[in-house]
Amino acid sequence: MKVKVQKIDGKASGDIELNDDVFGLEPRADILHRVVTWQLENRRGTARPTRERSDVARTGKKWGRQKGGGTARHGDRAAPIFIGGGKAHGARKRDFNPSLNKKVRALGLKMALSTKAKDGLVIVDSLELKDAKTKALVATFGKNGWSGKVLVIDGESVNDGFSKAARNIPGVNVLPAMGANVYDILKHDTLVLTKDAVEKLEARFNG
Repeated sequence: MKVKVQKIDGKASGDIELNDDVFGLEPRADILHRVVTWQLENRRGTARPTRERSDVARTGKKWGRQKGGGTARHGDRAAPIFIGGGKAHGARKRDFNPSLNKKVRALGLKMALSTKAKDGLVIVDSLELKDAKTKALVATFGKNGWSGKVLVIDGESVNDGFSKAARNIPGVNVLPAMGANVYDILKHDTLVLTKDAVEKLEARFNG
């Protein structure tokens, strides 16, 4: 598919041919849901377990007489009723590391890009700024009509001046092409790709 390219200031800068195998797929909600769920589950840390009766390092020796002590007949200091004893029915360790096939993950990213290609994709030639200031960049975004949440993806590495200028703008996030992911792409209203980013993303799938 052919898409218009613009400069960062909004002026036209020719056209670019996007690979239909990457940007022209029909999105499927089930694939996107699986990949987003996999991403969010991988972010979760291990659920910390509590120490139960068998995990507590206390003596198992019977610590009082069977009869005549005036107290209950206890045989183990690790029992849950004692201070320092094991937790009764405590939380178990849980690892949140689901597996997902590479083919499904790749397909999910293609479909996320295709979703934005239908509505919300902007291609710019580069992120070079004449005035790398936050105030100037906010004005540029307003001039281009990029409102709401904006995700900007560059090539091998993000342009340093643009990255610093965009750092304090609410709702604007910047990533290198290697960091492109389904969750961030779908979460933002507008996806801005540089020519280098398009090249890297297409090479990522063709390679």
